Amino acid sequence: MGFETPSEIQAEVIPYLLSESGDVVGLAQTGTGKTAAFGLPMLQMIDTKLDKTQGLILSPTRELCVQIAGEMAKYSANMQGVHIVAVYGGEDIRKQLKALDRTPHILVATPGRLMDLCKRKKVNLNDIRFFVLDEADEMLNMGFLEDIESIIELTPEHRRMLLFSATMPNEIARIAHKYLNNPVEISVGKKNEAAKNVEHYYVLTKQSTRYEALKRLLDYYPDIYGIVFCRTRQETKDVAEKLMVDGYNADALHGDLSQAQRDTVMNKFRLRALQILVATDVAARGLDVNDLTHVIHYNLPDDRETYTHRSGRTGRVNKSGISIALVTPREKNAIKPIERSINHPFNQMEIPSGGMVCQKQLYYMVEKMQNIQPDKKLERLLPDVLELLKDMSKEEVISRFIALKFNPLLEYYHNSTDLNASVAQEIKESKSKSRGKGDDEPKKSRRQMRVVDKGDTIRLKINRGKRDGFEPKRLLGLINDVTGDRSIKIGDIDLSPKFTFFDVDKRKAAKLISAFETSPRAKGVVVAYVKGDR
Repeated sequence: MGFETPSEIQAEVIPYLLSESGDVVGLAQTGTGKTAAFGLPMLQMIDTKLDKTQGLILSPTRELCVQIAGEMAKYSANMQGVHIVAVYGGEDIRKQLKALDRTPHILVATPGRLMDLCKRKKVNLNDIRFFVLDEADEMLNMGFLEDIESIIELTPEHRRMLLFSATMPNEIARIAHKYLNNPVEISVGKKNEAAKNVEHYYVLTKQSTRYEALKRLLDYYPDIYGIVFCRTRQETKDVAEKLMVDGYNADALHGDLSQAQRDTVMNKFRLRALQILVATDVAARGLDVNDLTHVIHYNLPDDRETYTHRSGRTGRVNKSGISIALVTPREKNAIKPIERSINHPFNQMEIPSGGMVCQKQLYYMVEKMQNIQPDKKLERLLPDVLELLKDMSKEEVISRFIALKFNPLLEYYHNSTDLNASVAQEIKESKSKSRGKGDDEPKKSRRQMRVVDKGDTIRLKINRGKRDGFEPKRLLGLINDVTGDRSIKIGDIDLSPKFTFFDVDKRKAAKLISAFETSPRAKGVVVAYVKGDR
C-alpha cells in the first residue's frame, strides 16, 4: 500500500498493542494514520478459525465507517478467511442484515445502526476481544453518549479497549476513567493541539463585506481545494448558492440533505470534480478527504475543540495546509483563547486587493500553460493558425489570448473597493464613538440587548449543559415531550458547560417557551431567548 515508515502514532501504538495487554487512550489529529495503528494489530490478533465477532470499531459517521472498513480490507487482502463488515445508518438495513448472515470477525459500525442491530439480535458482542472507539470526541459531539455507553455494556469485561480522539474534553476523560482498565495515554502533540503543519491566519472584515472577503480569498487561491465552514444550515445554503451563482465550482453539505444527495456531493468532492465544499460542522464530522489545501472559517465556531477539528481537515498525512478565519473587529478577541488551546499563533492576513488577485490568477494561468501538453491533433491546424496571426507580434498574440480569459476578471476588479481600508475605517469610527461616550451614560441591561435573529430562525437557550450530561438527542426528546409537537424544527445545537443553545423556527419560538413555563414535565428547566452578540 506504499507504507515505508510508520507515522508518529503508528510508531507508538503498534509496538505497545503487540507487546502489552493494557487499554489505550490515543490522542492524535485526524489524518495521522490511526486506522493502521489499531487495524494492523487487531488483524494479527484475531483468530479466523473462530466463527465469532472478535473486533469492533465504532466511528461517528457513515463516511468514516466505510473508509475504515475499506482500509481494513486492504490490510487483510493476503490473509486467509478474514470477514469484515461495515454497518451504518442511511442505507437499507436489509442489505446489511444479509451481510451479517455470515458472522464477521471484525465489525465496523456507527453507534445508532449498531444499537438497532443488537436489538434485532443480529449482532452478538459477547466475544469481543478488541474494541476501538475512533474519533470519540466527534461521537460525543453528535450526541451518541448514551448509545456508546450501552454498547460498551454489551461487550465482555475482559475485552481490550482503545479510545482514539483528536481532543480531550471532560466527557472523554470520564469514559476512559469509567470503562478503560488502567489505560496508557499515547499522545502525538499536546492535548487539543492543532496539526503542526497547518498555518493559521485571520482576516479582519466588516460583517457587510464578509462574503466579498470570502470571494477575494477564493480568487487569490485559484488552485484551492478546500472546505468553507459555516455555523448554520441556512448560512451554508446561502453561501453555497451565492458562490455557484457567481461561477465558483462549489456545493453545500448540510443536515437537510438526504443520504443520497450527501453521497453525491461527497463523491464529487473526493474526485475533485468539486473544488469548494461549503459545510456545517455537524455535516462535515468524520469526513476523510486528503490533500485539502485550505479550510476557511466563514464564522468562527463557538468552541475551541470544533476549531481544532475544522482546521485538522487540512495538513493531513504530513502535508501542509492553511486555515483562515474571517472575523469582524468585535470578534477578534475570540482568537486568543483558540491560540492558547491549539498551541499555535494566528497571523493576520490582509484581504487581497483586486490587483493582487488578477496578478495571482495570471501567474497561475501561465504556469498551467507551461505544464500542459498540446494534443497532437492540433498540429495539423497550427500552420493555418500561424498564417492567420502572421501580421501580429508575439507580444500582441499573447496579450490578446490573455485578454480572452482575463477581461471579465479585470472588469470585475477595476476600481474595486479596498476591503482592508473599509474595515480600518469601521474600527476608527468605533473607537471614536467609544471615546465620545460619557461615563455617566447608562449601560444597557440584559433586557435591552437585542435578540439574536437569524432570518427564519431565532436562537434560544436552555439551562442545561454538558456538566448536566445534556446532549442534542436529550434536547430534542425533551422538546417533543414538553410541547407534544413534533413539527417544531430545531436547527444548529451548541453545548456549553451550563447551557445548550439552539436555533428554532421563529413562528414556534413563543409556543416553545410558553410550553416550558407551564408544563409539569419541564420542572426546573428554563428556555429563553439568547440576547446580545455572544
